[in-house]
Amino acid sequence: MNSSMIGKIEKARRYAEEPDRAQIRSLHVEFRGDHDVYDVRLVGGQWSCTCHSFTALGLGTCSHIMAMERLLGPMMPADVPVSGHSAATL
Repeated sequence: MNSSMIGKIEKARRYAEEPDRAQIRSLHVEFRGDHDVYDVRLVGGQWSCTCHSFTALGLGTCSHIMAMERLLGPMMPADVPVSGHSAATL
C-alpha cells in the first residue's frame, strides 16, 4: 500500500470519530422490521415510512424512523425535526 493511501485511511478514521462533520440531507433505507421490509426515507427534511403505523395512524413517526434517528444521531441536520417519541430519549 502506498503512503498516499495510508494517509487517506488515517484521515477517514479521524473523520469517522467526528460524526458531526457529516450531515445527512436525504436518505433511503430498506429497513427489515419484525414483520416485513419497509422503505424509510428522509427527503426535504421530512421522514416517511411504508409501514402500517406510519401510514394508517398518522403519527408522523414509527419505530423504524425512531430507530433511524437513534442510529444517525449527530449526523442529522438541526433543521430536521426529531420525533416527539424519539428512541434517542428512551
